Amino acid sequence: MTSLDRKTRGRTTHQRLQALDVFLVHRERELLARDGGAWARAAFVDLGFGEHPWTTLESARAFRELNPGLPVVGVELEPQRVQSAQTHADALTDFREGGFELPLWPGETVRLIRAMNLLRGYRPEEVPGIHRKLGEALLEGGLLVEGSTDTPGAVLVAHLLRRVPEGLSREALLFHTDFSRGFAPVLFRDWLPRDFRRRVKPGEPIHAFFADWTAAWQEAREEGHVEPPEAFRHSVLRLASRVEGVTTEPWLLDEGFLLWRPPGGVFR
Repeated sequence: MTSLDRKTRGRTTHQRLQALDVFLVHRERELLARDGGAWARAAFVDLGFGEHPWTTLESARAFRELNPGLPVVGVELEPQRVQSAQTHADALTDFREGGFELPLWPGETVRLIRAMNLLRGYRPEEVPGIHRKLGEALLEGGLLVEGSTDTPGAVLVAHLLRRVPEGLSREALLFHTDFSRGFAPVLFRDWLPRDFRRRVKPGEPIHAFFADWTAAWQEAREEGHVEPPEAFRHSVLRLASRVEGVTTEPWLLDEGFLLWRPPGGVFR
């Protein structure tokens, strides 16, 4: 087991990543459906599917609504988990043992990699190397999604990293809540990607982002928008007037998503 491949707890629950599936189907339809040239057999790779492959199978169903022939590869470090998952394998769905060195066959291509709830035990300085390693497997234009959720999937924060000619672009940060835990910007702090979790302190850009969002949320509440969905919507609209790159697409706000695409990409 190398420094980049460590055993995870594997606590997987049904629908934990359903909100992320919904987002990807809405915002990444072209990526999921693309089928020309090398994209014809380009896979979705779910890295670290856990004790049970529920989230892999749920995503396969969601994504195949757009692309019925989409290959799906679930990857796990633990051989027993891979063996157990084989009962769900079929002509388009495969489960393989591996880590950040993805176990791909010769000529196999990848359009989307999901690596959720994997890096919380790693050192922040290890994260860029892991991102780079995973990004090497993507076709140009492909996407790496890496971040964390709480156990039921009620709160989520993730990096969206795009493969570009120069390497891997830190395109955006994605925040989501289903409002079952109420809403305040502080709700997301414990679920930030590993490289940001301990950087919410004065002088750091992520601290400034949360300070602006909290101020916007407080102003929204003072105006009477106290119910969580309304407080969220109005806080994001106010935040967009303060912070460049905050997306205010109505669908995103209705579904509890904040998509932040800073000019020049997400800071390191």
